[in-house]
Amino acid sequence: MSRNLPSPLVAGSRVYLRHPRNGDMAEFTRLVIASRRFLHPWVTPASTPEMYARYLRYTRRKSVYASLVCRSEDLKIMGVCNLSQIFLGDLKSAFLGYWIGATFAGQGYMTEALDLVLRYAFENLRLHRIEANIQPDNVGSKALVVRLGFRMEGFSPRYLKVAGRWKDHERWAICREEWADKEH
Repeated sequence: MSRNLPSPLVAGSRVYLRHPRNGDMAEFTRLVIASRRFLHPWVTPASTPEMYARYLRYTRRKSVYASLVCRSEDLKIMGVCNLSQIFLGDLKSAFLGYWIGATFAGQGYMTEALDLVLRYAFENLRLHRIEANIQPDNVGSKALVVRLGFRMEGFSPRYLKVAGRWKDHERWAICREEWADKEH
């Protein structure tokens, strides 16, 4: 492929992570539109050029580590992994957000991608704790974080506005020590 892509931030065996860029808008929004039914009601990623421009501005904040999940074999964008509200100092924590396109789901790509994000968060950013907030009915997402070693910490009613409605979420988290014990 003759695409002039930036170097991966982190690479695994089948996926790599890289920062989103202006030139990704068409591929990104096509993936979102094609996956709309699959992603609803869990997330509402950018599906228009204007929404993608807002997403790009958001990804450039110092408190955000945003990455596209790309397939190594053909460089296709498959989804997103974001660390947001990154706090350093004594807290050393962040929130994890992610989604994958419908055609790539259920094949282990996101498991590998989130493992790469956790490795980056704990080894490079030296964070202590990562939290993922998941809607109670999102069985697939909960199974994913369990595979990665997260534990459920609690329930937050009307925690996050998704598609214009306040949604309940379960709080799942993993600390560096738990991740290191599982990994090594």
